[in-house]
Amino acid sequence: MLLDKKIPLCYIIKKVQWDFLIVTIISIVVYLMQSMVENSLPPLPVNIPIFLGTAISLLLSFQLNQSYDRWWEARKVRCSIVNDSRSFVIQLNAFIKPDNTKLIKTMTLRKIAWTYCFGQSLRKLDPLKDLDKYLSETELENLKSFDNKPFAMLDAHSKDLLNLKNSGDLDLFYHVQLDNTLVRLCDAMGKAERIKNTVFPTTYRLFLHFSIYIFIIFLSISLSEIDGIFEIPLLIIIALPFLLLEKTAKHMQDPFSNRPTDTSVTAIARVIEINLKQLIKDTDIPSPLQDNEFYIN
Repeated sequence: MLLDKKIPLCYIIKKVQWDFLIVTIISIVVYLMQSMVENSLPPLPVNIPIFLGTAISLLLSFQLNQSYDRWWEARKVRCSIVNDSRSFVIQLNAFIKPDNTKLIKTMTLRKIAWTYCFGQSLRKLDPLKDLDKYLSETELENLKSFDNKPFAMLDAHSKDLLNLKNSGDLDLFYHVQLDNTLVRLCDAMGKAERIKNTVFPTTYRLFLHFSIYIFIIFLSISLSEIDGIFEIPLLIIIALPFLLLEKTAKHMQDPFSNRPTDTSVTAIARVIEINLKQLIKDTDIPSPLQDNEFYIN
């Protein structure tokens, strides 16, 4: 997730480096055609690129708005996971009889592992990476047979709670409360997976990208009366904001793609780990995840 810090110029340039090259080539080609072959291109009223630019601005506004909605919904889902994770361990400590301390710790560590695992799964990374710190070898080996490993961990929680209820160590009413918390966590999983798996209409993005280049070509032709020394940089300056906004919208459409614009799933998981380990009085408490200059993972 981007932080309220100065964003390096190299990050911005990297976003549109190929688009910058294409725009430069277009402007040079149009300039050469105009200067070397007289009347090779018909005169183009500046009103045409102005009309196209206005239409593209409206389309970009729509795309940015929809992209931000997806990003903000993902952020709300992660916040709900933080709240329910804390609630789950508080309920474990309050509802389960004190002689089950070992099981409470096991379930708490599994909940921490679930948070990291789910973030890795959303980013299409190894979901079992570094989970040996929280799970036993038997449980890790069992998870390998499941496609949806975070869901399997929630199922393991549910089975442990059922065993506690059957043994009389967990009251029926308290069991319902804990089960409701698991249901909310499962619901948050589904929401995040929906955002990840629902692709923003590809045709819309492609048509908009194509329209921006048509606008650039028309604008280059209409600016042909300006001296080439000024025409080429002027065209680049006008085109880059459109391309940068389009690239920003594209990146925000998928808030779980392991980019600087992502929702900070790893940092949030670290916060959950710190909070939950303090609740069970664990001594191995890590420090908060540090930011990477201008963003946090």
